[in-house]
Amino acid sequence: MRMRGLGDAFYGWYLVAGLFFATLIVIGVRQGFGVFVVAWEEDFGATTTAVSFAAAIGWVINGVSQPFMGALTDNFGARRVLIFGMLGMAISTLLVAASTNPFLLAVTYGFLVSVFSGAISFTPIGALIARWFVRNRGRAMSFLTAGGSASGLVMIPFLAYFLDATTWQTVWIVLGLLILALGLPVMIFIVRSRPEDMGLLPDGDKESVNDEGGPAPKIEVKTAPLAVDRWQSSFNSAPMWQLSLAFVVCGITTASISVHYVRWATDEGITAQTAATAFGLLSAINAAGVLFVGTISDRMQRKTLLGIVYLIRGVAFLSLIFLPGAGALWAFAIVGGMSWLATVPLTTALTADVYGVKKLGTLSGFIFMAHQLGGGAAVILFGWIFDTWNSYDPAFAIGAITLLAAGIISLSIREKRYSVRYSPVEGAPESAARSAAVGGGSD
Repeated sequence: MRMRGLGDAFYGWYLVAGLFFATLIVIGVRQGFGVFVVAWEEDFGATTTAVSFAAAIGWVINGVSQPFMGALTDNFGARRVLIFGMLGMAISTLLVAASTNPFLLAVTYGFLVSVFSGAISFTPIGALIARWFVRNRGRAMSFLTAGGSASGLVMIPFLAYFLDATTWQTVWIVLGLLILALGLPVMIFIVRSRPEDMGLLPDGDKESVNDEGGPAPKIEVKTAPLAVDRWQSSFNSAPMWQLSLAFVVCGITTASISVHYVRWATDEGITAQTAATAFGLLSAINAAGVLFVGTISDRMQRKTLLGIVYLIRGVAFLSLIFLPGAGALWAFAIVGGMSWLATVPLTTALTADVYGVKKLGTLSGFIFMAHQLGGGAAVILFGWIFDTWNSYDPAFAIGAITLLAAGIISLSIREKRYSVRYSPVEGAPESAARSAAVGGGSD
């Protein structure tokens, strides 16, 4: 019989707690870009489009890095990748403070911060959590994703008020030191790549025994219909394309808001601090929504929830067009909060259900690359639309239309045909389902 972890608790939950904290800091750095747009415009003497270009480069570079970080995770383990990423992000965040024009900002933030944050993204973290949890996979991933929501609740208002009290250079120096002093130790002392590294089984299960107390015979089970040993094979099936196309839209809508939400609010006569507070409310609502969605996704089809999430976010984008400034601000925070990061645990868990975990890091990398590329294009497009028409309304209309398409695409996924959760297995249902979900022993 194997140990469960520290005391009576499964160590995987300690892992989730540590990664929750690290995610809160890292996503705060990524989402906080929008807080500084006006300050950089004034300091650099640049347009919204020029400053947005640095963010767009960042989303693209981060996206391109995702498959590579996923492959490194599959081959060398998540712990090494996460330590490398956290150390590099601390140093590159400090370097952002030395930027003196949009070009240097594109180098420090657009390239360096974005590459290293790719090593601490949901690509390696999602693959890590999928190895530690099977039955509770959706719930574990939702708790971790809630760290991103908590980041918006805590970090964005903090950055806005801190910026109001000091300079943007000081804010980025403090961010770098926080990552170095708090984020890096979490990766070094808490993260372990696999439960087997600690003599544990996924979900904290105990080793099966027979009536005489010895090991029970191994149960032969069927794997997921689309489980892959080579990541290239996944592109021969529809779910990979459906998940990726929908996630492009997720990137378009989250990236554009993270960069342009505060800028839109100031153009509507709303202070940056108020806009940041509204984004904090959005994040608080999303934290609760993510936990709810992640938990119930272990009991119903994930694709149904995914489609609903995209459609709800579409309604939020419409509110930015049809409601007046302050009303739109708070309506978006409430309605958008119901859907903001809920796509992440659903998409990652569904990918694992369909394709197994053996190449999950690489597969998630390609899906998140689609997300980031969509986001990069949207950031620069939304900035150009605002500079050209002095209004974000056409951009928000694009967001609403693409979200409708993403909802339809997600609902069309044939989950009951392709997910291991609905695949017939032989033997004891619970242990068989657990073995199948991790790739039928090959993982």
